[in-house]
Amino acid sequence: MHRLSAKQLSEEFKRGRVSAKEIAAFFLKRIERADPYLDAFLSVLSDRVMQKADELDRKKQLGKSLGKLAGVPVALKDNMHIKGELTTCASKFLSNYRAVFDATVTKLLEEEDALLIGKTNLDEFAMGSSTENSAFKKTKNPWDITSSPGGSSGGSAAAVASRMCPVALGSDTGGSIRQPAALCGIVGFKPTYGRVSRYGLVAFGSSLDQIGPLTRTVEDTALVMEVIGKHCAHDSTSIPTHPETYTQLLHQSIEKKIIGVPWHLLESLSPEVKANFEAALNVFRKSDVKVIDIELKTLSATVAIYYILATAEASTNLARFDGIRYGVRSPRADTLDEVYDLSRQDGFGYEVKRRILLGTYVLSAGYKDAYYKKAQQVRTLMIQEHNNAFDRCDIIALPTSPLPAFLLGSILDPLQMYLLDIFTIGANITGLPAINVPSGFTSHGKPLGLQLTGPVNQDALVLNFANHFESKTEYYKKTPSMFEANP
Repeated sequence: MHRLSAKQLSEEFKRGRVSAKEIAAFFLKRIERADPYLDAFLSVLSDRVMQKADELDRKKQLGKSLGKLAGVPVALKDNMHIKGELTTCASKFLSNYRAVFDATVTKLLEEEDALLIGKTNLDEFAMGSSTENSAFKKTKNPWDITSSPGGSSGGSAAAVASRMCPVALGSDTGGSIRQPAALCGIVGFKPTYGRVSRYGLVAFGSSLDQIGPLTRTVEDTALVMEVIGKHCAHDSTSIPTHPETYTQLLHQSIEKKIIGVPWHLLESLSPEVKANFEAALNVFRKSDVKVIDIELKTLSATVAIYYILATAEASTNLARFDGIRYGVRSPRADTLDEVYDLSRQDGFGYEVKRRILLGTYVLSAGYKDAYYKKAQQVRTLMIQEHNNAFDRCDIIALPTSPLPAFLLGSILDPLQMYLLDIFTIGANITGLPAINVPSGFTSHGKPLGLQLTGPVNQDALVLNFANHFESKTEYYKKTPSMFEANP
């Protein structure tokens, strides 16, 4: 079953070839065997998923209509709420917090009969690019368990890459879906900002965060987007449009289309990553797609802009964690001031504290105009520059990551870690849809990824390009050798 895509698995269930309980039991056994090597899951919802599977089997026996994801196990990054279950955000601060309501994506998945199988590991409060900032575990890459799966959605990426589940959801604030997808050799999609509701997602950077799917195939991503890409009245930033039929638009011709590449940003790429990127572009050239050079001057400033805007929003969003209303209260506190101070001191990890301090600084009196306001002005210029680029091309292509999966513990300089997101951050700052699709492997067998970015609300076009590339290369068929066997 682990070799089937989400769509294939659902079809097997709907045709009666396998029951929902058999599917759930199979993947629970697979998690039990594989996860000790990877530490991708923070919690496995064994009782819940078996109960839901039993209900789904009865629903099928009664001849009732089945949902688009019927029988498909789905994992959620542990910053999304499932009512009654722990939502820890991989932080000591929330180690005892059980959600009191369902996230919108949770409701939408269960309405379409998906089986929620577990919550995955992440960098604490989604702040990181390696999943090494989790308070509980360090997730490993299925292709090389001495290497990082990327972050902050590294648990979700590792779970899908090792075939412990066919679908997982992640959140993407500066590349946190696409970068781990690239490092783990799977598909990762960040939709247009507002396409998927953020209601029930623990906020990091509210103007940047977006939930999206990680899957084996582009078709599975399109299928999941048809489920979760719906307007939500609880989210004021949710786009008030009808959901699109992404799966029906996957196979449209891309002949005579134009891909833009900002070559000026790629001069320092390693020879191997650059050669892989050139080979990926040649796949499109063979399909009568034109590749042109475009200029995106502001992209060189994306890391600086992002770490002003994201930290400012993080310092505001995380102010609610005070030891009073949510999570763990320090047992050392004797006064009200100590409750605030010691709870945060004990509860937050080092990277979260760093970003809160940076964000508080750029919002402070005397510095707000110099940093935060200026960053917002450059953000506007960045949006305008991308709009101008899309007047000349249909899609912008870049490598997803400047590096393949790196050894755990090998990047200690925070700035060097931040620069890993240099190619992905732009889509978050501008709110554009972007996808990682596997584009091959290094000489050491580590995955590489191609990023495709489209105009705002052109999610279907991005998926269309990605599907075309996937169909010509079929890298998705490869599985990490350690995890090829049945559980």
